[in-house]
Amino acid sequence: MPPAARIAAAEAFWRDEESPEIQAQHVEVIVSLARRLKFRPKSIQSLSVEKRGRYLAQMLDVSDAVATRALIAYHFAEKRSLMGAFLDALGITHENGLIADEQVSAPEAAKLAQAVATLRQSFEPADADLYLHTLVALDPETWGGLDPLLAPK
Repeated sequence: MPPAARIAAAEAFWRDEESPEIQAQHVEVIVSLARRLKFRPKSIQSLSVEKRGRYLAQMLDVSDAVATRALIAYHFAEKRSLMGAFLDALGITHENGLIADEQVSAPEAAKLAQAVATLRQSFEPADADLYLHTLVALDPETWGGLDPLLAPK
């Protein structure tokens, strides 16, 4: 992930207040940063989102839960149009990039290939690939068909 996108994802993580598990994840990162920087947790908490974002973006050993939440927050904060375009290309009902139906079945390979091609033509290929890799990582049962279509990470 390019540094600018890492920072944007980290900032989106700190701005996310809606996810049920986000408070625990914020605390996890605050404690980790405080230990690493030899700061008090309260000092980390009082830093601006931008400063905490830069510190988080530099961490290489975040938990899978934090990395996942940062990627999700990033896509919802920065890439909704990309998400919506992909879901539209697949004919999946969504609300501004958020899938409306909890039970989405795995799309057909041909439909996936066409949607991926459309996405890469309409958006930066690196942004498209990051989103597609994120889908596969979050739900391999539904999105595993994307694997052969993706550039290596």
